[in-house]
Amino acid sequence: METESEPYVRLASLRQLHQVMADMNTARSLADTLQTVADGVVNALGYEMAGVNLVRPDGDLVVAAFSGNSAAEALITGRVGSRDAWDRRLGMGERWGDLVFIPHTEGWVLDDDDVPQWFTDGPAPRFEGEWHPSDRLFAPMYTPGAPGGSCGELLGVISVDRPHNGRLPGAWGREALQMYAFQAAIAISNARLRSNMQRALVRLEREQQALRASEESFRQAFEYAPSGMAIAEMGGEQHGRILRTNDALCRLLGRPASAMRRYAFSDLVHPEDIGTLLRTSAEGGRAELRLGRRDGSYVWVSLRNSVVADAADGPRFLLTHVEDIEERKRRELQLAHRASHDSLTGLPNSAELRSRLAARLCRRPAHALESLDAAYGHHPAFDGPTGHGFDFAPGAESYDGYDHHVHTVAPEGEQDDGTKGLAVLFCDLDGFKSINDRFGHNAGDAVLIEVARRLSQGVRDGDTVARLGGDEFVILADGLGRADAEDLAVRLRNEIIQPIRAEGRAVRVGASFGIGWAHCGMTADEVLKSADERMYVEKRSRPKQHRRAG
Repeated sequence: METESEPYVRLASLRQLHQVMADMNTARSLADTLQTVADGVVNALGYEMAGVNLVRPDGDLVVAAFSGNSAAEALITGRVGSRDAWDRRLGMGERWGDLVFIPHTEGWVLDDDDVPQWFTDGPAPRFEGEWHPSDRLFAPMYTPGAPGGSCGELLGVISVDRPHNGRLPGAWGREALQMYAFQAAIAISNARLRSNMQRALVRLEREQQALRASEESFRQAFEYAPSGMAIAEMGGEQHGRILRTNDALCRLLGRPASAMRRYAFSDLVHPEDIGTLLRTSAEGGRAELRLGRRDGSYVWVSLRNSVVADAADGPRFLLTHVEDIEERKRRELQLAHRASHDSLTGLPNSAELRSRLAARLCRRPAHALESLDAAYGHHPAFDGPTGHGFDFAPGAESYDGYDHHVHTVAPEGEQDDGTKGLAVLFCDLDGFKSINDRFGHNAGDAVLIEVARRLSQGVRDGDTVARLGGDEFVILADGLGRADAEDLAVRLRNEIIQPIRAEGRAVRVGASFGIGWAHCGMTADEVLKSADERMYVEKRSRPKQHRRAG
């Protein structure tokens, strides 16, 4: 029978149990929660020792907290027992609800497994219901949420040893331990959640600090970069709009940052370079092109683009590095000019002359044009700009499979028949050698420079005046008839024969001109040879003149 004092003892224990369970949910960390669970078994439920075995991520159980015996605590805390050995324990013995009781008569088979264990000293039981030192009692803890608790995932196991009264727990003691294990599982789960949240917050704060540091590093690198930097928008209605520029780019283009935000690079690029810019933007590559300054001039720059992508939305921004290459481009143009122009007169040289002439000629055999005329007849729809030949629109196919080309034609015969063609005037100076012989090469160079100037001033914009070598010059003049070419030769000769100042004295040179005509199917050398031959025919046909230079 229950004594009169037992209800009061039970009530006091219940109050203490409630207080311990409240303390479990207010512990500051997971480790504090586990220790509070172990201490509560000893202080509120009346057991001499208690341990909390927690399931690790690999499935094994570790002794995470211990209470009641400092020597045992030092011996087994942190030790690990395999999951198989624990499953064997929880599957044998007597079931007291969710509790597992293994009496000493069965537990001896567990003495040699790898689960950390301890025993209290004491005599063998003297009466029925007395606790034996080798008895084992376990209270499994399951994750909350499943009805009854026992259907959830195993979270850990509370191991207890020897009640203070020396007796096996009765119905109330068993119910109290089972309820305590259930509440302990909730407290541990909450503590784990808080711990994970705290770790996540700490990790997030560190990532944010790293991000802020990275952003600050990028800002400083962007703002203080010695060369131009810009960020432009990609996609949408504002595609290509400049969002941000650094001081170096603003100085390079002579535009304030506020003004730069009103533009896209396509608004600033030279019209001839817009295609290059669009290809570069699409590919995220690099290009060399010209950007407009505020004063209307253009500066050569090297653009290097990097597409800043978003994992979900794709490309979002274009980071552009702008390097001033004006000086390098100037040197390149100077080198290219030197390679294609005469160093003395500044006129195109022989190689450049042949390149320009070859660009107007195709390798179509002459009989191809005749066969086309015979097949289709002469019709304005087939006339090119000169009134003859074939001028096909870009992308259209020609009748004979050739690419788009305006064929060069020329007057026929010695009379002006109205045909306009590409005239090639070969000019050779008369009396130049005597100037070199009498007054020296400096005087000869001065004559060549002045003749080049007079020839350049005497032709139209778009015509070519080139120095073939020595005292020989060539003029390419497109769209001339035979009479036009002869008039041009007369005018140029009249300009050349005027006195020239050289080394402090006035000298004179004459000029002989030969007029040839470029035809498709000819090579550049063949065209020049024909003009040269015409010049010598003209020289032989003129009466001999005895004129002394100077």
